[in-house]
Amino acid sequence: MKILVIGAGVVGTAASWFLAAAGHEVTVVERREGAGLETSFANGGQISPCHAEPWANPAVLPKLLHWLGREDAPLLMRWRRWDPDLWAWGLSFLAQCRPAATARNTERVLRLALYSRDCLRQLRAETGLAYDQRTSGILHLYRDPKEYAHAGAAAALMARYGLERVILNRAECLAHEPALAAIAPTLAGGIFTPGDESGDAHLFTRELAKRAAARGVRFHWGVTVQALHHQGDRITGLDTNAGRFEADAYVLAAACASRALARPLGLHLPIIPAKGYSITAAVTDPARAPVVSITDDEHKIVISRLGERLRVAGTAEMTGEDLTLTPARVATVRARAQALFPGAADYDQAEPWTGLRPATPDGVPLVGATPYRNLWLNTGHGTLGWTMACGSGRLLADLIDGRRPEIDPTGLGLSR
Repeated sequence: MKILVIGAGVVGTAASWFLAAAGHEVTVVERREGAGLETSFANGGQISPCHAEPWANPAVLPKLLHWLGREDAPLLMRWRRWDPDLWAWGLSFLAQCRPAATARNTERVLRLALYSRDCLRQLRAETGLAYDQRTSGILHLYRDPKEYAHAGAAAALMARYGLERVILNRAECLAHEPALAAIAPTLAGGIFTPGDESGDAHLFTRELAKRAAARGVRFHWGVTVQALHHQGDRITGLDTNAGRFEADAYVLAAACASRALARPLGLHLPIIPAKGYSITAAVTDPARAPVVSITDDEHKIVISRLGERLRVAGTAEMTGEDLTLTPARVATVRARAQALFPGAADYDQAEPWTGLRPATPDGVPLVGATPYRNLWLNTGHGTLGWTMACGSGRLLADLIDGRRPEIDPTGLGLSR
């Protein structure tokens, strides 16, 4: 079958790999000049099923009130009267904060995330891909004793789904990551997830695209999709700045751009852009830089060691398609890193970045069929695109081929 994938971020590139592995003739169109140059370019670097609990949960409601009007808030909603999509998304987000909804959404995300981690390991073993990966787990830090206690209770819930989370006291946190010595007195404890990993998502995407091309996948760079055409319940082709493309089946993996492409077809995808920030700094003192990937839950900051670089990422800003680097947000990310690991890296010369992540209100991606028989979705992964990319691609290949997937796809599609 001829399959056309729209988007060559980590999600679209992984999908192209698994579709080609299933024997399909795959073409990828990407508006940028290479793979992984947008949302996947400089993210936090974590492969983290441990972070499966969606933003929409009961604990976030009082925090939202506290964060109102603060430029350094981990989650910042810039409300605009003329943006009905943001208002609709926000109301749906609040509805998903109910305990029952949170439990359901957590299970759905975790189901796909754990499967995806297994698929990534399998792919790595088969291909020998190297992308500054570390398999030494992720350590979540807590300063507030109440937050620490809540995290311990959540760890027990996650264990029911097969996720190993180890509750650590302050001394045990330092044993796992000695570079935390500078903030040791402030720590209440931590949660360690030994099965989680980290790595450079852009490097992974770029290298996987090379291997996919060697397998026969055809990548067309600098191609912007202008419209998808349909006849009845079938997509017949798409118009681009490079002409018309046609295939037997189509996969929409265009991250935030997916919403605009789907809308003329009558498909309303519950996705809005969530702008995230990161800095990448050269490690100057390896003894002060972390080896284990860190998540600072209080400030919603993640720190990953990528070879001799330190990647620090965090915050979510709902501000439409704006990619402006807000100085205050960059400064917040830098300040958090300096406070955690002073002297570890050249923070003054750190390279700032911002990208738009396709967020759904319930935190669950859109992977599966649409009302159009030959159009498939693989989008809406939010902050977990790197975590869920391989599993989403493999699941989608099974669904397109009519094979029984290795995991239950219930609740992952548009029909939910």
